[in-house]
Amino acid sequence: MPTSTWNRHHVLSLADFTAAEYDTVLQTAASFQEVLSRRTKKVPALQGQVVANLFFEPSTRTRSSFELAAKRLSADTLNFAASTSSMTKGETILDTAKTYLAMGTDIMVIRHKEAGVPNAIAQEMDRLGVRVSVLNAGDGQHEHPSQGLLDLFTICSLIDPANPRLELLQGKKIAIVGDILHSRVARSNIWSLVASGAQVHLAAPPTLLPKLFADYIFGEETVPPGQLFIHWQLEPALQDADFVMTLRLQKERMTAHLLPSLREYHQLFGITRSKLELCQPNVKVLHPGPVNRGVEISSDLMDDPEFSLIQSQVTSGVAVRMALLYLIGSGKT
Repeated sequence: MPTSTWNRHHVLSLADFTAAEYDTVLQTAASFQEVLSRRTKKVPALQGQVVANLFFEPSTRTRSSFELAAKRLSADTLNFAASTSSMTKGETILDTAKTYLAMGTDIMVIRHKEAGVPNAIAQEMDRLGVRVSVLNAGDGQHEHPSQGLLDLFTICSLIDPANPRLELLQGKKIAIVGDILHSRVARSNIWSLVASGAQVHLAAPPTLLPKLFADYIFGEETVPPGQLFIHWQLEPALQDADFVMTLRLQKERMTAHLLPSLREYHQLFGITRSKLELCQPNVKVLHPGPVNRGVEISSDLMDDPEFSLIQSQVTSGVAVRMALLYLIGSGKT
């Protein structure tokens, strides 16, 4: 496995990932993708280690794929659910993490509705001087690094299955459409796609892509000029696009009435076959899930393998999360 360029102890954000780190994840994931195609899909890479999935927020794809990834690497797994834990009796998040530390946990995979919780737990583990790695599985409206990496892997593997690498996206036009304001997936994808040299076009109603957000993104020194574009209409973002990522409307995070109606949103920003006619002929569509059918994307388009990479994203998720667990855990055995 290509680990010589990997020195990262935690994976909390993609904002400071280097090109070499991206390529290491992509190449390692490709190796595990091959493993997953075999009859025997298990390797002893993390045998004897404990991976704790601490999900303080509901999840289907991320939690299940992290659990399966850990088991495919022969690690022991512990699964936490806030609703059935001692947190209902007043236990703090850090005390919960320390409980799992005392059980011999080596890697903590953490999801929380508040931004910064994985960082806080990582800082506490570092302060205690223990060799426990923390992997951010989505924190509030901050980031979702593993989703950004699996989206990157899905696209690069489509272009070159044998050798997925960052440079394959140089000059590609990629549109990200939808609830960008509330999306941690969008933030992680922005960092990875900009690092690849792609042209990233964000499209959403002004209420879901406010100027304040745009100013924040453009204010980051990691975003070179001429690579990130903001649109409050869909058509310019789709024009000649190679890939379209559509995002779920996160109504549970909306604190105000930001849209007139779901029907109007679909008419203006929903991805359909007719709207894809603006894109490149071989355009592909992605969605991190869960999908609101008929809102962010038409149901028939979602199920069409000629255009949709949504199931490929789910499959890629296991290989990419195996790669991340392996990379941060390989130095612990």
